[in-house]
Amino acid sequence: CLCLVVDSQMCWFGCRCSHFFLGHMTDLINTEKDLVISLKDYIKAEESKLEQIKKWAEKLDKLTDTATKDPEGFLGHPVNAFKLMKRLNTEWGELESLVLKDMSDGFISNMTIQRQFFPNDEDQTGAAKALLRLQDTYNLDTDTLSRGNLPGKAHRSEDCFELGKIAYTEADYYHTELWMEQALKQLDEGEVSSADKVYILDYLSYAVYQQGDLSKAMMLTKRLLELDPEHQRANGNMKYFEYIMAKEKEANKSSTDAEDQTEKETEVKKKDYLPERRKYEMLCRGEGLKMTPRRQKRLFCRYYDGNRNPRYILGPVKQEDEWDKPRIVRFLDIISDEEIETVKELAKPRLSRATVHDPETGKLTTAHYRVSKSAWLSGYESPVVSRINTRIQDLTGLDVSTAEELQVANYGVGGQYEPHFDFARKDEPDAFKELGTGNRIATWLFYMSDVSAGGATVFPEVGASVWPKKGTAVFWYNLFPSGEGDYSTRHAACPVLVGNKWVSNKWLHERGQEFRRPCTLSELE
Repeated sequence: CLCLVVDSQMCWFGCRCSHFFLGHMTDLINTEKDLVISLKDYIKAEESKLEQIKKWAEKLDKLTDTATKDPEGFLGHPVNAFKLMKRLNTEWGELESLVLKDMSDGFISNMTIQRQFFPNDEDQTGAAKALLRLQDTYNLDTDTLSRGNLPGKAHRSEDCFELGKIAYTEADYYHTELWMEQALKQLDEGEVSSADKVYILDYLSYAVYQQGDLSKAMMLTKRLLELDPEHQRANGNMKYFEYIMAKEKEANKSSTDAEDQTEKETEVKKKDYLPERRKYEMLCRGEGLKMTPRRQKRLFCRYYDGNRNPRYILGPVKQEDEWDKPRIVRFLDIISDEEIETVKELAKPRLSRATVHDPETGKLTTAHYRVSKSAWLSGYESPVVSRINTRIQDLTGLDVSTAEELQVANYGVGGQYEPHFDFARKDEPDAFKELGTGNRIATWLFYMSDVSAGGATVFPEVGASVWPKKGTAVFWYNLFPSGEGDYSTRHAACPVLVGNKWVSNKWLHERGQEFRRPCTLSELE
């Protein structure tokens, strides 16, 4: 599945997230390549076998033609008589063995071994849900996705049909209509496909009816019956639709009421998102950014020495402001390509489904709103990880000895993390109790890859968007100096539209920061 966030505590594919993330799906490409090679070897073996049989057939065809013209004269020669006996006694048996020889053993054996790594129906469903999520978040019309205007291959009509069916099984009639209509459109344009117009119209008409558009549902059902007049369900639906239509006419609704009804039908197709959801999606698309000229004047770039840290006095790092309140800063060229590759290689073998803290039980669990795989790296297992931890401590001025381990996360197409807080709220007193290090005071986030499209980190409360850039890191405080949570730091990882997103993050905790970041008397300071 293409679900490929960042928090040990918090996938949004629906009921289940696939175990196939882009970090693992690259292995599937090699697996498929190996199977193609094996298949071609099998084809060559079959062709060689058929060529041998063909030569036998041609030789015997000439021989039997000669023999049948004068059987007695042919068999009067003792050598011909002997050869006939030999052919029928032994050679035809050899030919039979050749015909019955199964050349597919190697291919089938390879297929059996590789099949254990194949995606299953749930993985395919997860991939389809990822496409539907991307369609909504980035306002992509169905034709854009289907025709492959995004980098990648266009969808065939049968692919559109499968996406529509998956939406149908989820009772998502809005997306069922979109994808079934696209499949029908491509077939009407002459695309050669295994998709059947009758099946498409069957799903489509019902999806349209479920959204309240009775006249369109009747039109589609009539078209289905033109293709298959004996279709039992369509005939039954047509009678029902006609009955409903007659009842509506009897009610003699006014034209005004009819217009109101049309507006209501249109509204059914619109997603009933909360205001935060709308802001989140707009920011993911690069819209709704509240970067006013006044705010822009408060943002600067600088060379930063970590408050006179000895390691950076002679070689300060590049730092720039991304936002003012909450203050979000980005460090440029802060992690090298070599360090990134080391971190990824350490993390890949242990990547597993990301989890969240359940506020009711205080335990870690999976959630539908977080789509990623993550792994944890300790400083003692690699000099690179240890060096990264020291770098974070030097540049933030905070003690990392009480911080959580470095978390590495991989998001692929559709991978996301919906709006959340990194810190525990007052109604979650046990969220980090087992750590004994207090709340998460700050977040450090490395971007370890560029992302072709999508994948921004957005802050819906304040209207900020931070875009991935390989080799950089962003940092912000989750708590005010008083220890109170800063609710403006609510953030989200937008779905990856195209590409593969790798990040790693460090959550720093309150314990050990008493003299590094003294508290204040005001809750909001």
